[in-house]
Amino acid sequence: MKHILVVDDEKHICQLYKSELEDEGYSVAIAASGKDALEEVERNPPDLIVLDIQMPGMDGIETLETLLGRDKGIPVILNTAYSHYKEDFTTWGADAYVTKSSDTSKLKTEIKRLIGE
Repeated sequence: MKHILVVDDEKHICQLYKSELEDEGYSVAIAASGKDALEEVERNPPDLIVLDIQMPGMDGIETLETLLGRDKGIPVILNTAYSHYKEDFTTWGADAYVTKSSDTSKLKTEIKRLIGE
């Protein structure tokens, strides 16, 4: 079973993604901040990370940079409500970029593409 880490400060998004991804057969962990995500990656390295950009404290871009500095082997999907970040070069280290939506089909497609399921 593939393990996914969802990083988002919005509880309803975390609950939606956890439910949807578990229905697809994934194991899902949740982190509410970049700091929590980095700690979770150390404790239980995921097969893939779904990462929000705008979060208090350490935002998703800082978290992405730290993750890439530690281990470039974990695929990261940036997941944000703000599509303008797609053109921001600081986000180009991510493996995919998905605009947040209650329709999780695009997110699921990218996850399957990146972890081969």
